[in-house]
Amino acid sequence: MRAKDAARLSAIRLILAAIKQREVDERVELDDAAVVGVIEKMIKQRRESITQFEKGGRTDLADAEKAEVRVLSAYLPAQMSDAEIAQAVDAAIAQSSAAGAKDMGKVMAALKSRLAGKADMGKVSALVKARLAG
Repeated sequence: MRAKDAARLSAIRLILAAIKQREVDERVELDDAAVVGVIEKMIKQRRESITQFEKGGRTDLADAEKAEVRVLSAYLPAQMSDAEIAQAVDAAIAQSSAAGAKDMGKVMAALKSRLAGKADMGKVSALVKARLAG
């Protein structure tokens, strides 16, 4: 507030409101993992909005959403590199003895607990699907 950074202040208020709303809805106090989940969901929503705004030719709104994504991302744990994600996927496939696409659920279940908040699960899912397909 003192820095007069309105965009950052707005994004922080959105985070706090989303966390408080979930706590009220579920009647629980969220732990760190749940808060990370809330922030990830907000980022996912912003990315979907960005694609829709860009399709509609509204670059001004897309730029505002991109700025919010940058602020929200600052409150997530450090993201894993593509090489680290690939290594974790390979380890999970070997550990679960997955043979094909039908075993994707087992692999994703193992990875979700390990990579939550540290990697984009959409990217992880695509990589798992590619590795199991061939």
